[in-house]
Amino acid sequence: MKIFIAGASGAIGGHLVPQLVARGHEVVGTTRSAAKTAALRELGAEPVIVDALDPDSVADAVARAEPEVIVHQLTALSGPADFRHVKRMAAATDRLRTEGTDHLLAAARAVGVSRFVAQSNAMWMERTGGPVADENGRIEPNPPADIERSVAALRHLEEAVTGITWGDGIALRYGGFYGPGTGISAEPDAVMTEQIGKRKFPIVGGGGGVWSLVHITDAASATVAAIERGKPGIYHVADDEPAPVRDWLPELARALGAKPPRRVPALVVRLLAGKGPVDLMTQARGVSSEKIKRELGWAPRYPTWRTGFTEGLR
Repeated sequence: MKIFIAGASGAIGGHLVPQLVARGHEVVGTTRSAAKTAALRELGAEPVIVDALDPDSVADAVARAEPEVIVHQLTALSGPADFRHVKRMAAATDRLRTEGTDHLLAAARAVGVSRFVAQSNAMWMERTGGPVADENGRIEPNPPADIERSVAALRHLEEAVTGITWGDGIALRYGGFYGPGTGISAEPDAVMTEQIGKRKFPIVGGGGGVWSLVHITDAASATVAAIERGKPGIYHVADDEPAPVRDWLPELARALGAKPPRRVPALVVRLLAGKGPVDLMTQARGVSSEKIKRELGWAPRYPTWRTGFTEGLR
């Protein structure tokens, strides 16, 4: 198939593009930066520079490519982890998940795209119903005020994509990425790796928030499965061991050769960073990926973060 990947130069694109090319697909990959076109070409994609927030730019690129499938992996989650920059990244990503999604859907419909696969996030499942949610669970309807806009953007993306009637709309709720090219890897300049090394990524309160994680190569292979044989709706993409932050974070620090994470009272973090980060660290729910394994035959190479941290960070 001919596949158009919006955001192909992001963390998952570096793994998704070569997997698709190896399976015989023709890939067109977008980037905002001319400096990244050579890297995309080396991966096997035809690069195209697109401003995802400009509807004419998106429409023109999609019309020229005439793809059968569009994959929406647009985010703005890169750069330093200081508080001010993180807020800017979140705001930019929110626009990509709302305006960017709408532009891509309009362009897809205009050229007769048959399948649209989009990146969602499993971190903001509704905070009731037990530690692990399946696809019947919904995005949290009442998030903390400081994260409300970002959660609403996820909700918009999922509803817009799965609501299309002219093609198969699929939203993938990914767990937290780790592995080469992500914020958690053996690369010393990886954002979270650097923060963990400086003991600036603490266990907040009791650390009871349950996170689902997924190695980036497994996230890519699940995306390939959705592209090739997914059905309309939502799939969770994560490993088989959702776990509280207090369990997996010390193991990650150990795998990175860092000192154990500090423990910081929730009240202190709430005052410094807001209620959203505290909620993630203390109230988050994990997800089950049984649906994508059962329906699409997907199996993660790293079924638990325990082996992923020791074998898959490089």
